[in-house]
Amino acid sequence: MEHAKTVELRGHLIDQGVFARVMDDVLEYSGAYSIDRFDVGRHHTDESYVQLTVSAESNELLERIVMRLQTHGANPLEPGVATLKPAPRDGVFPEDFYSTTNFDTQIRLNGGWMDVENSEMDCGIIVAEDRASARTLPVSDVKEGELVVCGGEGVKVLPLPEPERTSPESSNFEFMSGGVSSERPQALQVRQIAERMREVKARGEKILWVGGPAIVHTGAGKALEALINEGYADVIFAGNALAAHDIESNLFGTSLGVDLDKGHGVPHGHEHHIRAINKIRTCGSIAEAVEQGVLKGGIMHAMVKNGKEFVLVGSVRDDGPLPDVHTDVIEGQRAMREALPGVGFAIMVATMLHSIATGNLLPAKVPLVSVDINPATVTKLADRGSAQAIGVITDIGLFCEQLAGELVTGYRRDQIV
Repeated sequence: MEHAKTVELRGHLIDQGVFARVMDDVLEYSGAYSIDRFDVGRHHTDESYVQLTVSAESNELLERIVMRLQTHGANPLEPGVATLKPAPRDGVFPEDFYSTTNFDTQIRLNGGWMDVENSEMDCGIIVAEDRASARTLPVSDVKEGELVVCGGEGVKVLPLPEPERTSPESSNFEFMSGGVSSERPQALQVRQIAERMREVKARGEKILWVGGPAIVHTGAGKALEALINEGYADVIFAGNALAAHDIESNLFGTSLGVDLDKGHGVPHGHEHHIRAINKIRTCGSIAEAVEQGVLKGGIMHAMVKNGKEFVLVGSVRDDGPLPDVHTDVIEGQRAMREALPGVGFAIMVATMLHSIATGNLLPAKVPLVSVDINPATVTKLADRGSAQAIGVITDIGLFCEQLAGELVTGYRRDQIV
């Protein structure tokens, strides 16, 4: 016996490839579909509307397919009412829990639709005991007895609004058009990213940077330092390496033992990063090293001096690590989540693992830019569900220098002290 459900979706379904992705996903999950209604928009500004009946061999498979289609904005025509089940024990969801997307979501309860707080992918939806509110929660944080939304009944995913064209120039190059290419005009990309960052700051929202040590290795540390001082970096997510090599460069003038001004190795330079870590550990923390006058410049110094927040999460290969590094990754995730409220823009530079981790935490409505010499980084971000990721394929040092030139009045690298 086949199980079936009718879903509907609307928007620019053809020109943005949404409908094709919906059909591909149904088939990929071993389902079938029939098109019941398809109203195609007559003009570029018109939305299209589709009703699609999806079928599968089991109800469980059907629910999985429908939940997958909700990532594209397809929702059941007859939404039903959310089913709630208690978590069987700490750190465990019920077997048929609803797995969230990073899109804004609502659940149908108490005779109406209720917003789900803290949009985040790959979580469960927890309903308060009084059933007056709902929020996403990772499986590691759920407590026994908490009410968890199960199945796809009574759940609605809200698609992102269409991006606005803010200038005639945007008709030729849409900033939010998605994808990754090394052939786009980089100067134009940088100008548009800079303009978006100005808009975010004008709205009073925060800019999040996610960075890898290549920022320092390529000599871009001075540019990021200038951007921090100018107010264009409010939060930094990174690992031990970015902070360690930034501090090394300011204590010893090297990164990976290479003189950043002359471009060649120095005697015993390979020791500098661990000696830098040891110096900070002696001080007690990065902030205390700044306060004591040991650390007098660099990215981390600028963050401390300007009262900005940073979250460093380590890995098994870390040296030291620095005393500020979260060595428990679950605690690190929690610290990253706590820093996200108010973030209106994210820029990810030369770090695949931290970029993917952050992309998994961010709501889809927060635009993000991934900058890397390797196009696979932004491709992996999009494949993991961060469909809002825009890729800039370029040298990190050149990109940061150009961005600082756009945003920092009179910026010249050799003037940063």
